[in-house]
Amino acid sequence: MTTMDQPTEDAQRISARVFWILFLLIALLGGAMRVADSAAWRSTGFDEILYRRYVNMMDGGEQVAPVFQRGDRGAQPYKMVIEGRGAGAMPEMVRFFLETQKSATTECELPPTRFLYLYTSWLWKRAQFGGTKALTMREINIPGEGDSYAKDADHVDPALASLHRVACLFTMLAMLGGGLAAWRMAGHWAGLGALALMAFDPVQIHFSQHALIDGVFLLWAVLCVWTTWECLRNPASWGWLAAHTVCLALMVLTKENAFFVYCALGAVVLVNRWLHFGKVTPRFLLLSIAGPLLALIALVVMAGGPTAFVEVYRTLVAKAQNLAYAQKTGDGPWHRYLLDVMTVSPVVLCLALGALFAVAPRRKDIAFLAVFVAASYLLMCNVKYGINLRYASIWALPFRAAAFAMLWQMCARFGQRQGLVVCVLVAGLCAYELRQYTILAMNPERPLYELVPNDLLRLLDILKP
Repeated sequence: MTTMDQPTEDAQRISARVFWILFLLIALLGGAMRVADSAAWRSTGFDEILYRRYVNMMDGGEQVAPVFQRGDRGAQPYKMVIEGRGAGAMPEMVRFFLETQKSATTECELPPTRFLYLYTSWLWKRAQFGGTKALTMREINIPGEGDSYAKDADHVDPALASLHRVACLFTMLAMLGGGLAAWRMAGHWAGLGALALMAFDPVQIHFSQHALIDGVFLLWAVLCVWTTWECLRNPASWGWLAAHTVCLALMVLTKENAFFVYCALGAVVLVNRWLHFGKVTPRFLLLSIAGPLLALIALVVMAGGPTAFVEVYRTLVAKAQNLAYAQKTGDGPWHRYLLDVMTVSPVVLCLALGALFAVAPRRKDIAFLAVFVAASYLLMCNVKYGINLRYASIWALPFRAAAFAMLWQMCARFGQRQGLVVCVLVAGLCAYELRQYTILAMNPERPLYELVPNDLLRLLDILKP
């Protein structure tokens, strides 16, 4: 590193042994908060019902699509026999999705091409529950109507339980990945600070409480950002190049939002010519293209061919644009994401914005993260009816690493006590973040599932009932 991009930790060094002990303790605390069943929302959401259906479809047999429709009560559920198992069921699942989405009155549904989350959950289900067949509401014996399962069903329903546990596991891995990435980029103190702030992030804890894909996608976004940095700093390392290729491929197999992360990383590589984060080599560029391309080809094959694959996303985009819920909650000005993040984590955002001006000009690691956020933000804020705080989770590491960097610089005046003062401030900020989670997600009178402004502002008493 040059003097310009060396974090100012020289006078506050800690031993590797102390670092790993503290890292483990923070990680255990963050993991405990994710495993603990703390959410006030006790119902199973729309997304979770669909993911549950897809996991059960991977076991084969007759499948029936519930009628998620408006103004078409006479429509009959679509039935289909799935003959494949696991990944082999994907072509039939795609055909099932396209058939059930033909009606103009059918609600927009999530596509089965979010393969990695579904397949990992199916493997978990097979490992823990064996070949258990899909349970009906009557067999689960929990009050409900149709597919509107109570959340407590995830303790007895194999598919829901598997989806929830996989989501929780990946959220914990994202927390660890964020801490390790910050350590590699900026040193021991930055690693501990970013890990602590990731551990207490209200949005990440919320993800761990539900069978949602966002925590899974967050892990791959964090790892792709981290491995991009490592490949630029260590251009001759085949280990980092291989890790980067694999992470990009797995991100593409997880969710279509990989497009935004990939483009943002492309912007980082482009501006490297002027900001000099590291060295861009031909093999890095080749592998950065090869990994996602191979994953895309795999998705096309599993979907049953290019025609079916393109039709899935054409249908998804068309339906999503006309979804009443998306029109009501996913619109707004370009700064809507900033308002949403400010609502949940105001102190973290203010510190991160301060670091953009006070720290980024002197620290390449913070400048690197800032370019990633700016490029992805530019794309994501222009998606019509597609703004949601859940999607902003890909900025969890950049915001928290930058927030810690700002705290570290602010406390430089304390000299030898700098580390102690920063620890106190980070602990206070973590406590505040945890309080935000208890307000937003643990209120039994107004349980929260979707992270949309109307619900968030009412829980914070900005809007009154």
